[in-house]
Amino acid sequence: MNIQEKSDFNAHVSIVDDGQATLASNPYEYEETRELVYFVNRAADLIRLKGEAAWNEFQHLGSRWRNGDTYIFALDPEGNMLVHPDPLLEGKNQLGLKDINGKPIVRGLLTAATSIPERQEGWYHYQWIEPRGLLPRWKSSYVQGVRAPSGKQYIVGSGLYNDRLERAFVVDAVMHAVGELALHGQDAFQIFHDPSGPYIFKNTYIFVVDMNGVELVNPAFPNIEGRKLLDLQDTNGKFLYRDIIQLVKTRGAGWVDYMWPKPGESASTRKSTYVHTAKIDGRTVAVGCGVYLADAPSEFTSKATITASALTELVHQAATLLEEQGESAYPKFRDKGSKWFNDETYIFVFTMDGVRAFHAAEPDSEGRQDIGLTDIVGRHIVKMMLEAGSAPFGEGWVHYMYPEPGDIFPAWKSSIVMRVTYPSGKQYIVGCGIYNMQMDKAFIEDVVNSAAALIASQGRAAFPIIRDKTGPFVFMDTYVFVQSLEGVELVNAAQPSFEGKNLIDLKDLKGKSVVRDEIAIALTEGSAWIESYWYKPGDNIPALKQTYIRKVQFQEETFIVGSGLYVAEGHQHRVEKFGVQKMNWHSLKVEKLHDNLERQTIYGEKGTLARFVAKGGTGVVRHYHESEEYCWVVSGMLQFNYDDKAVVAQEGDVVVIPANIPHAVAVLQDTVFIDFFAPSRTDWLRGEDQYLRMR
Repeated sequence: MNIQEKSDFNAHVSIVDDGQATLASNPYEYEETRELVYFVNRAADLIRLKGEAAWNEFQHLGSRWRNGDTYIFALDPEGNMLVHPDPLLEGKNQLGLKDINGKPIVRGLLTAATSIPERQEGWYHYQWIEPRGLLPRWKSSYVQGVRAPSGKQYIVGSGLYNDRLERAFVVDAVMHAVGELALHGQDAFQIFHDPSGPYIFKNTYIFVVDMNGVELVNPAFPNIEGRKLLDLQDTNGKFLYRDIIQLVKTRGAGWVDYMWPKPGESASTRKSTYVHTAKIDGRTVAVGCGVYLADAPSEFTSKATITASALTELVHQAATLLEEQGESAYPKFRDKGSKWFNDETYIFVFTMDGVRAFHAAEPDSEGRQDIGLTDIVGRHIVKMMLEAGSAPFGEGWVHYMYPEPGDIFPAWKSSIVMRVTYPSGKQYIVGCGIYNMQMDKAFIEDVVNSAAALIASQGRAAFPIIRDKTGPFVFMDTYVFVQSLEGVELVNAAQPSFEGKNLIDLKDLKGKSVVRDEIAIALTEGSAWIESYWYKPGDNIPALKQTYIRKVQFQEETFIVGSGLYVAEGHQHRVEKFGVQKMNWHSLKVEKLHDNLERQTIYGEKGTLARFVAKGGTGVVRHYHESEEYCWVVSGMLQFNYDDKAVVAQEGDVVVIPANIPHAVAVLQDTVFIDFFAPSRTDWLRGEDQYLRMR
């Protein structure tokens, strides 16, 4: 990173560390990241001083180098693991070591430290199982190339399980991507697209745009590649591509803020993106990578008002009409404003070979062969509909990502389809779908029943179909798993590292024997719903999961098939609209955010009231929100750290914080404080309160 880039980076971001330090002196926002880099730097210094003799110090249990979950690892350029606390890894060549997504871990670490000669350091991000744990979590490792007195080159590093994304990680990814383009030109595009490569991690990816505003690379939204986006505005009306191009033309590199959806979502979230100029065959392009601001509110996406059961009933009625009238029913379905065709719903019909026979919203497309139609991740939309309608029970749900009319970003759409026979005797598939429908238990039961039917007919031959991430059994945060009666995980698309392992003794995050319970209840009741606490796929935040399981038989083998949905917990009290209520803090449920911070919450229609109890020495990391905040210190003392000043509030003080003002909070002594927010904290209701859970 050159001097100008460092200036751009530091000028854009600042945080307060105990009210003093800012990123002007360090490019990392979070204390644990700064400590990790310092830790690795000191280890590198030791190698420069003592060479290979440093290995003994690194391996000493209980030393500063290996203490609890903190440890140093060392590699040579050939991928031999010279130092590591895991005896299965130490002393062996680990070039083939991969994470659950197929990311080559050691190769990635070596590349991060050596790919840019003038920067013998870097970050690599992958999913790894915590010590004494079972579930992989995102881990960020910092590595540095170092030369020993012997003249030999080594790579030394350490990592942390990081729920947060540093802006410095984004800069690091962009600078390495610029280097890839310099070395490989346009051939680097496939590297940026590779989900097992170094440029796709968490919600982060590299994009490339030319000076005409044409998107050349966008792994998260490949449907916009090749499109000219100069006139694209974000949800706040910002011409973000014009700003990106202007910045790289005038300054070469810098930060741009705008609203943009996270991968797999359609609602926009505030994003801060670092862009840098690069050359491809003499042509100037902008290379960018962004961080979604952890505590910024997402654009509100309205959920469908129609329920899954109501939509199913609508399609049943349409099927009855078609069985009675055939094509003569089509004019009724075209009646705009009717129950058949309105702002939320419209009826479509396909022939059994994939021809679009009827489409109320797009009549010009009727007669088109759509059997090859796929969504953004490669799901064969019409093929899945035909398979669902052709199943023995003749109906089912299909989930896929497709842009709403007039939008470029795909949104989740859930369609219920069913097989119907016209008076002519010919069979068709009729259906109706809704964008952004709330996850429903009906979807889970449908996908489990479909998987069970497939296993009942094909046995283990069905497993590759169930684990296929472009098929009907993996969608949103949902996937189907299959277990043996002995507790061996046979299929798990979200956690493939589980497959082949006996999980009979597995406990959830609250100590519940999940697999034992699933097997026992399936054997006694055949099918049932159970609850557990788990991590969402690719996330580090615990969540309540409701799982539907059922027993299925194929010849002599019995399997347990299941799937679940993640739900928000009811830790808060909600005031019914227009209802007058009296309540008492002593009677409201207390939510433990972490060991040193508790919260009680009341949600009204226009505002949110929260009571916090915090122990001295804890704090709240830098964040901001769209709500005005009124903080009353009931007892104790808080320090509010803003970018340009610090404010101390004691018992009886009230601090007013305008909307979208970044701030951190240090708890100077045991404190009780009450916060009022307007408008209401809908982000908390969505579970977007991770910043409060970080110690």
